[in-house]
Amino acid sequence: MTERTLIIVKPDGIQRHLAGEIIGRFEKKGLKLVAAKFVQISEELAGQLYAVHRGKPFFEGLIKYLSSAPVLVTAWEAEGVINMTRKMIGATFGYDAEPGTIRGDFSCSRGYNLIHGSDSPASAEQEIKLFFSPDEIIDYELTDAHWLYGRND
Repeated sequence: MTERTLIIVKPDGIQRHLAGEIIGRFEKKGLKLVAAKFVQISEELAGQLYAVHRGKPFFEGLIKYLSSAPVLVTAWEAEGVINMTRKMIGATFGYDAEPGTIRGDFSCSRGYNLIHGSDSPASAEQEIKLFFSPDEIIDYELTDAHWLYGRND
């Protein structure tokens, strides 16, 4: 079943000039980009995105970090897109992430982690609504969809 996920290239990813590299990995995988915005996230919006972590010791720092500089907010679509992107992103911090993952290849920080990705269909739906209205999500067909998503049944 086709699903969507929210991917955010966080402030350190933008400041380190990695947005194109990160987006390129998802494109090369064959995922379909359906929405994108370059924005400065407010502390209020960051708090809504990470509300599940409210009350945890790292919450305030996380909010300050996410709202500290511009980010690239994107929505992607494919069958199994959430599991695929989570594997591609890697462990939460670069020092734990496997080589070949985005965080494993580009991060060694214990505080900054380059990228946010939805962790479930329910969170993806909620997170996408925080950043995109329905008319900002573009429904279209990829010309190579058969080769990307086809099955040899």
